[in-house]
Amino acid sequence: MKTTTKKISDTRVELKVVLDEKDLSTARKKAIEHLAKEIKVQGFRKGKVPASVAEKNLDPNEINNAALEIAIRSTIPAAFEEAKESPLMMPEVNVIKYVPNETAEYLATADILPDIKLGAFKNLKVKKVETKASQKDIDEVIENIKNAYAEKKAVKKKAAMGDEVIIDFVGKKDGKAFDGGTAKDFALGLGSKQFIPGFEEGIVGHEPGDKFNLDLTFPKDYHSKDLAGKKTVFEVLLKQVNELKKPAEDDGLAKKCGPFKTMAELKADIKKNLEIQNEHKANEKYKNDLVDALVAKSKIPVPEILISDQLHYIKDDISRNAASRGMSFDDYLKQVGQTEEEWEKEAKKIAEARVRASLALQVLAKEQKITVDDSTVDAKIAELRDVYQKSPEAINNLKDPQVRMEVKNRLTIEKTLEFLVKAQG
Repeated sequence: MKTTTKKISDTRVELKVVLDEKDLSTARKKAIEHLAKEIKVQGFRKGKVPASVAEKNLDPNEINNAALEIAIRSTIPAAFEEAKESPLMMPEVNVIKYVPNETAEYLATADILPDIKLGAFKNLKVKKVETKASQKDIDEVIENIKNAYAEKKAVKKKAAMGDEVIIDFVGKKDGKAFDGGTAKDFALGLGSKQFIPGFEEGIVGHEPGDKFNLDLTFPKDYHSKDLAGKKTVFEVLLKQVNELKKPAEDDGLAKKCGPFKTMAELKADIKKNLEIQNEHKANEKYKNDLVDALVAKSKIPVPEILISDQLHYIKDDISRNAASRGMSFDDYLKQVGQTEEEWEKEAKKIAEARVRASLALQVLAKEQKITVDDSTVDAKIAELRDVYQKSPEAINNLKDPQVRMEVKNRLTIEKTLEFLVKAQG
């Protein structure tokens, strides 16, 4: 076998492979052995026909075609290894010459793992965000607790900030109701800022039984492009006003919330939990920022096939989330006000960023010889087995070698991220 390499781009290569008589002879023997298992010859049981007998009873063209297929399939890995290239998918094969028992030539084209030049990974000058809980954060949690324990009393009065109202509403744009803009018996705390600016303020001053319209404009940065910056009308029916009597902020409230004797103990616990949450978020952001900084300092060509795969994963993830809410992917697009082409254009940028980050970490792991042993993978799979113990299908999937490899890769990435953090000093 002789191999000639042609670089089509930084991420794609074409190999010309020439097979000789010896390569084809080996493949021919394997082809006959394989075909012999299926042929029927008088005097022999199926699957027990000797190769020498089978050869005389087989169509020569069938043998030649099977021999070529086996020759290509068996030499592709060695050809790419000889070329020192790593195909990301099964190569596309084009046979350009075949003389049975003598010679064969084929072209194997594939996307390859690109030549990545990783930048310096130390002193990336990334700062970690503050994790302390502010007094404002603590006060917000206390206020939510007081709202949860508040006594509600329906009253005949004009709605005011701080009240809870029960409303029906229909949001319309250009005279037509838009998705997600309709609800019945909706409980809304006035002042909670659940709705766009002007909605809650517009209810203030109205009494139970009032029907009224709110002419509002959605913020320009609203998540749905179909509504961002657009003028709309909300038709509202105010059905009930609930006056809220919040409990006093005292030791009695603290005792309702758990094993706390005083309000000071409750606030200390809230502060501790907020800072644990903040620390987790800060760590995740810090890792992401470090990877972004490393990618920015590196040269990372991105194979189109990896972007396509990641794009497919993103779409599947959105589709599953939409399905859990009784929606299709098309429904999701309508909700965010995008065409599929617009969505794909934005999602492709996200996919490319993810691929670059993944490749950077893979190369860093390889250069630093960061690995995960089998016992660690076994422990993680055992942990996942406990998590999915009520799902026989998920348990069975954990036996798949491909799933095991994915778990190992994920653990390696996590270990590499830890290394990157420590490398900052």
